[in-house]
Amino acid sequence: MTEYIFDTYAIIEIIRGNPNYKPYLDEGIIINDFIFSELCYNLIKIDYPKKEYYLEKYEEFISQVDPEIIKEAMQFSYKNKKKKMSMTDCVSYVMAKELEIKFLTGDKEFERLNNVEFVK
Repeated sequence: MTEYIFDTYAIIEIIRGNPNYKPYLDEGIIINDFIFSELCYNLIKIDYPKKEYYLEKYEEFISQVDPEIIKEAMQFSYKNKKKKMSMTDCVSYVMAKELEIKFLTGDKEFERLNNVEFVK
């Protein structure tokens, strides 16, 4: 089984039933508190009827972020400030690099970066 850091976009697309994400359903899922926060906010925002089910499901995949990863991610964010990447995505991308796994996302800002599994 391959592990990925799933970003919020990927999780929302899985919940929506996007068939392009079907191959990743049986892979190892890792998220962090930042991704979980975004997921929670987005499910509340759209008043998703099964939000509690999905929040409980994805809560078990939370991995803590080392402060050094956050520092490195903010350097990465600053270097790429013209791309307007979210803080959450920068932290998650750097976390994936540190764990030597790929960052699963459909966010266009990450499409051409190394260590990214880009799926729309």
